[in-house]
Amino acid sequence: MRIVADPDVRVAADPVTSIPALAVQNVSHAYGTHKALQNVSLTVLQSRFTALLGLNGAGKTTLFSLITRLYDTQQGSIDVLGHRVSREPGEALRRLGVVFQARTLDLDLSVIDNLLYHAALHGIGGREARSRALAALQDIELADRARDAVRKLSGGQMRRVEIARALLHRPRVLVLDEPTVGLDVASRSAILRHVRSLVRDQGVAVLWATHLLDEVIAEDAVVVLHRGRVLAAGNVADVAGAAGMRNTFIALTGGAPE
Repeated sequence: MRIVADPDVRVAADPVTSIPALAVQNVSHAYGTHKALQNVSLTVLQSRFTALLGLNGAGKTTLFSLITRLYDTQQGSIDVLGHRVSREPGEALRRLGVVFQARTLDLDLSVIDNLLYHAALHGIGGREARSRALAALQDIELADRARDAVRKLSGGQMRRVEIARALLHRPRVLVLDEPTVGLDVASRSAILRHVRSLVRDQGVAVLWATHLLDEVIAEDAVVVLHRGRVLAAGNVADVAGAAGMRNTFIALTGGAPE
């Protein structure tokens, strides 16, 4: 999959800044009496791939709903490149691209019309929107499917379009909630390569939520979320060492390692 770095986007990344791409501090959230998140803190650095590991029900989707302001923050704070989501939602969300676990493309619209609609929501219109949409489709190798209805695409192709759509307004931070669920091995690998290329070539910061250990590599940062709490966070080597490895197995398999 060919990824072409946009020089205008690259300039926005500042590798020496101390401002994290995403900072979640002491966030708690409850649905009635059920505590979905309890005092969760994590940091995603600029130009870094961070994996959020946790089983279904760990609280990943709730956290994403708070980051994207689908839910209001009940306790704690969330900042996107220094902009508080609760206080400056427009500035924070303008810097954020999102791929939800559930498919959100309009199946009856064409691929390019889905992208143009997203562009319009972000105030991008006319020639600029079409130029960005066509370039995005070229980058994900789906330019020849621009006029096809989305429902004609495979699951992996739909995910690639959703990622392209999420990046159309040129955010600096990309969050993806279980983006490979239901896909075959080849599609999973292609999407991971695509997203890692965005980190490497364009300096995009990524928070990738998954329950699959094989989607994490040694160079990643990792946060382990279990039953609404952060069990471990850091580099893969740190989290996988000693007690960290035991916690990882317990959290992600429901039992102790052999």
